[in-house]
Amino acid sequence: MTRRFPVARPCLGELEERYVLDAVRSGWISSHGPYLRRFEEEFAAHCGVPAAVGTANGTVALHLALAAAGIGPGDEVVVPALTYVASANAVTYCGATPVFVDVSPATWCVDVSEVAAVVGPRTRAVVAVDLYGHPADYGALRRLCDRHGLLLVGDAAESFGGRVGDRRVGELADVSTFSFFGNKIITAGEGGCVTTVRADLADRMRLLRNQGMDPRRRYHFVEVGFNYRMTNIAAALLCAQLERVRQIVGRRDEILHRYEEALSGPLDAQPVAAGVRRAPWMASFLVPAGRHRTRATGSSRSWTGAGWRPGRSSSRSRSCRHTRGRSAAPTRSRPTWPGAASTCPPTAT
Repeated sequence: MTRRFPVARPCLGELEERYVLDAVRSGWISSHGPYLRRFEEEFAAHCGVPAAVGTANGTVALHLALAAAGIGPGDEVVVPALTYVASANAVTYCGATPVFVDVSPATWCVDVSEVAAVVGPRTRAVVAVDLYGHPADYGALRRLCDRHGLLLVGDAAESFGGRVGDRRVGELADVSTFSFFGNKIITAGEGGCVTTVRADLADRMRLLRNQGMDPRRRYHFVEVGFNYRMTNIAAALLCAQLERVRQIVGRRDEILHRYEEALSGPLDAQPVAAGVRRAPWMASFLVPAGRHRTRATGSSRSWTGAGWRPGRSSSRSRSCRHTRGRSAAPTRSRPTWPGAASTCPPTAT
């Protein structure tokens, strides 16, 4: 019988329990409270930016960033074809059109030359996805976006803690969005955040996430907004996770390296570009043709799950623009949550 193993388990301990209990006992359990302020300040500092805006989850963080920038009907937003569906969904929430382009075999992140080929008069933004924790080529994307006056959005849902040179994920784009879903490097069960170096975008995102309420005049709504707020309880969890982030990331790094040492040869690990410090979200591998299902040696254990399927394979993507591509090559991922290596041994045939 095939045994199934979890893709992720949260790494929670006494500190998380203590902070959550403190939030509950304080009575601040909704979208105000000291942990919210503390989380936003500490997360911004961790990413090296002046502003962080907490949200209910990573998908609405993307939508909020695009909406705050004025993306709307008639606009096009370039999105990599190989990504989780939320990257494109957020574009459609704005009434804009996702334009899918291929990824680079050198990183599995969006191919900058493919982006350049589809930029046109309706293009307003580029969403760069840090696939499986590997930061995109932000240097080249920054130059391209500056040349055409485009918003650069970093979808960093999977790459918290990554770096390109001495710059951290979160400060590499105009806005960067994060997810704190249960399978992410740090988690609150659900939750998200947007970081930015632009004060105008930060102010507008805070307005829109709170139903469009004037921050200087309570219950006076100046425009249609959204209920995208983070709770103080979620922020309490995240404050504890940030205190323990070195421990969490260090252990995940160890597990990822064990998988790559054991599986290099039978499978091709995701390449890492020079100067990049990837985030250890998943240990991901390209599966050779004819080996779409990989089993552990001498046991009934199977891979925990496939990698992301191309966004253009969605039945809802018929109205989107596409380019030809390599993105359908099958991938498989192994979990890196602390303890995963002892539960899901890194062996394969």
